Amino acid sequence: MKSTVFVEPGKVKVVDADMPQIQAPDDVIIHVVRTCVCGSDLWAYRGLEDKAKNSENSGHEAIGIVEEVGSDITTVQPGDFVIAPFTHGCGHCAACRAGFDGACQNHTDNFSSDVQSEYIRFQHGEWALVKIPGKPADYSDEMLKSLLSLADVMATGYHAARVANVKTGDTVVVVGDGAVGLCGVISAQMRGAKRIIAMSRHEDRQKLAMEFGATDVVAERGDEAVAKVMALTNNSGADAVLECVGTEQSNDTAMKVARPGAIVGRVGLPHEPKIDMAPSFYTNKIIAGGPASVTTYDKQLLLKAVLDGDIHPGKVFTKSFALDDIDDAYQAMTKREAIKSLVVVD
Repeated sequence: MKSTVFVEPGKVKVVDADMPQIQAPDDVIIHVVRTCVCGSDLWAYRGLEDKAKNSENSGHEAIGIVEEVGSDITTVQPGDFVIAPFTHGCGHCAACRAGFDGACQNHTDNFSSDVQSEYIRFQHGEWALVKIPGKPADYSDEMLKSLLSLADVMATGYHAARVANVKTGDTVVVVGDGAVGLCGVISAQMRGAKRIIAMSRHEDRQKLAMEFGATDVVAERGDEAVAKVMALTNNSGADAVLECVGTEQSNDTAMKVARPGAIVGRVGLPHEPKIDMAPSFYTNKIIAGGPASVTTYDKQLLLKAVLDGDIHPGKVFTKSFALDDIDDAYQAMTKREAIKSLVVVD
């Protein structure tokens, strides 16, 4: 089968690889239909973090068809069309029961990898996989994009809004205009926010943020951005902030635009060495967040919202590529020619 490997900063390629095999009773083998490139995949691609030469890729989002199941699997069967979340919760530990399956306590291999491939082995599939009605052929290309977003970015954007306790009438700031940030805008609107301030300096992302429900756009960065947000909020700050980047600057901005007592929902993969907790202490600001509860949100509300046409998160996929052209897909995101690159496998 074909599978993507990281070669060196600035280069990934497709190689021939062995077909994945059932290795544990709760494994599921999935034939991938659609996958994609995530912003977190770009950290190594841009040379911003260490990754061993010729290591396996870190793609982690897919929808596909179940090919084979382990002996413990009862919830899906061969032929089922499924969302393969990047998280692999068990559904019954304390964390999963509380709705935090991104931090499942029953196993350590809780995250997907090597998903930019024709076939994948999905561990702990009994509860984590999410069945989609029908078959891929039943859906338009646009709907398949939205279904794929439920493997990560739509659920991650929603997680930021949930842990920030966005509620009806709130003023919300979304820091980050990538796919997760844009899905955070959708999520803030779903939860009833009255005002949604999207921080973006790219015209295509600004337009999509407004389409998704943003009421204001702040293009500035750093202290200028903070000053603009404060001016928009009568110098009060936001009721909730969704931090969807993970850099030192984005976290600093998120903390500064939050009003006293506000919650900052952090879902950007952290890359800052530390956070000074003293400022948040003296302003009663609350920090929450982590890996998204993908399966929980998909099963509870997001899959239905997509199928009913209430939300259209697949619009974050602005360019499509064949698996053989995976390096072009990475390049398009690196050069900001695509918000998120879709990879069509089958």
